[in-house]
Amino acid sequence: MTHPPLGDMLATLRETTPLVHCMTNYVAMNSTANLLLAIGASPAMLHAPEEVAEFTVIAGALSINIGTISSSWAASMALAARAANEAGTPWVLDPVAVGATAFRQQVCTELLAHQPTVIRANASEVMALTGLTSQGRGVDATTTTEDAAQAAIGLAQQQRCIVAMTGETDFITDGTHHYRLTGGHSMMPRVTTLGCGLSALVAGFVAANREDPLTATLAALACFSIAGSRAGQQASGPGSFQVALLDALYSLTPDDLSSLSQLEALHAV
Repeated sequence: MTHPPLGDMLATLRETTPLVHCMTNYVAMNSTANLLLAIGASPAMLHAPEEVAEFTVIAGALSINIGTISSSWAASMALAARAANEAGTPWVLDPVAVGATAFRQQVCTELLAHQPTVIRANASEVMALTGLTSQGRGVDATTTTEDAAQAAIGLAQQQRCIVAMTGETDFITDGTHHYRLTGGHSMMPRVTTLGCGLSALVAGFVAANREDPLTATLAALACFSIAGSRAGQQASGPGSFQVALLDALYSLTPDDLSSLSQLEALHAV
């Protein structure tokens, strides 16, 4: 299997500056917007039910993160996801702590009916989405990506979407093609909302590269991995790491992405 043209995905994103509609949580809004700006996309944060459907149709992509979900936000998210599905706008679901409560499971069940383009989740969330037993601990992953690989493949096949399962090692599948990505830095879990921002980053890449959402997803994760590794080499702690990560994303080049990504195509899982 040939290596996907990851650098081309970044170049196209920066040429087109896609508008990403982010329905994300209170904790993540600022950091998510900054991550998108650093990579070259344009963020927008709308949640009002009166306008989300209308705006989703004109955006390049939609990113839904259920981190600080409420009944009103759940209704708005369903409206936006439905509009995205009907208009053919790609959208990304980040099912934060879906296994923790019945309400989160109900919300995600309704959102999945609107056929997300990509599900970006940790291993415990993937297991919860597939209905398998998982002792999810809030937003933290208590299951490894290796344990949940088959669940991810099954979820991708069932939903006819891409599943990007992230952790110490990332596993990405469309149900047929499977990839493993390594890299990043051990300090990344010490900074809140990076996963939320990554989901929005995936939406940005898919918006700019609609014809190849799988490679676009791989490129987004590879950007985060390389930038995280570089930031970790410069940072002395979580505070400086967050600043260094923004700088690393901003300075990343298409050549960097093509040559430095630790991506492996898997022929069997």
